[in-house]
Amino acid sequence: MYKSTPRALKTSHANSFILTFSCPDRIGIVHAVAALLLERSGYIAEAAQFNDQSTGPFFMRVKFGLPAGKSAGLQDDVQKLAAALRSTFTLHPVDRRMRSLVMVSRLGHCLNDLLFRWRISLIPIDIRAIVSNHIDYADLAASCGLPFVHLPVTPESKTMAEAELLELMAREQVELVVLARYMQVLSEPLCRALAGRAIKIHHSFFPSFKGARPYFQAHDRSVKIIGATAHYVTAALDEGPIIEQGIARVDHAQGPEDLTAIGRDVESVVLSRAVTWHAQHRVLVNGAKTVVFK
Repeated sequence: MYKSTPRALKTSHANSFILTFSCPDRIGIVHAVAALLLERSGYIAEAAQFNDQSTGPFFMRVKFGLPAGKSAGLQDDVQKLAAALRSTFTLHPVDRRMRSLVMVSRLGHCLNDLLFRWRISLIPIDIRAIVSNHIDYADLAASCGLPFVHLPVTPESKTMAEAELLELMAREQVELVVLARYMQVLSEPLCRALAGRAIKIHHSFFPSFKGARPYFQAHDRSVKIIGATAHYVTAALDEGPIIEQGIARVDHAQGPEDLTAIGRDVESVVLSRAVTWHAQHRVLVNGAKTVVFK
């Protein structure tokens, strides 16, 4: 992996972009990207690349700046390069925040952490609404000036609730859905519709304790490491491509309430990192895996 940072050259965010792409590996990819930017008198602020030798694809993320007036037709030029490289790509202005929905049920630690980071501009997302199958956090949403959408879910209403969610996403042009301890299992059609743009957090790093109160079950088994995993949502429950993980060591002196508190802190931090990296276009899906350019 290669990274570069400019020394003296600077440009405003209004003229800065992030390009990501993946393609079959071949000679000259980096040169082709650099040449495209050189033609526009651009400079590279950050560059990272990775070739997965086990599966073959080449991945790259480039943050670059252009002088004023040099961005006209950029999308078309990148499209031509992508076609030549047989590449899939994204191109985003640096100053555009990712339009997002945050979904929550009754555990609010991840939601509170995300909202705090959002309010002090640590996470580059534009939260369009908070969605929940309960009304517990309606007041919190109002205090942040955010719309609160109550979508109760029962076996009978699940299909209708998911249809309303998709309508809301279309209306608000949502690019990312954050499941901040949203405790409903999404249907397979909804998972397909959200592929690569829905992030979930769940407890992990101890044996698979099914059902309620996993940290109490962990305490009963004298678990020594607890943690959390943030991953993309897929129809296979809790098996989507992993973005970030975190752990905390614990011991016999800590009760189940202590483990719960520690675990919730880890969940909050891991989810915020995953959302930040996704919103900064640092995460590229590689089959069942991810490439994360931190």
